[in-house]
Amino acid sequence: QVQLVESGGGLVQAGGSLRLSCAASGSIVHSNRMGWYRQALGKQREFVASITSSGDTTYYADSVKERFTISRDNAKNTVYLQMNSLKPEDTAVYYCNLRTIIGPKVDNYWGQGTQVTVSS
Repeated sequence: QVQLVESGGGLVQAGGSLRLSCAASGSIVHSNRMGWYRQALGKQREFVASITSSGDTTYYADSVKERFTISRDNAKNTVYLQMNSLKPEDTAVYYCNLRTIIGPKVDNYWGQGTQVTVSS
């Protein structure tokens, strides 16, 4: 099993910054992709950003490009999301995700979520 623990959420004014962290523990397959999703009140969960196991390739939702940066430290099994120029529409619960794909088998693991609130 894999456990994911997020931290770093909070309340910030528009234009401010926050950094989220997600520490993974347990039976972690070396080849995995880690990422962040978010869910605003009354809306579906949406993709924010992800990073490959080597850290060489990153992916971002259009809404956060140029503002958010995802990175990872494999020695610490931790992924980060640096969020700059935050907007009120970034307000949501942010969830860490770890995905492993071994042949046809895909496993997704989720953290408990951390609240990010951006005031105008």
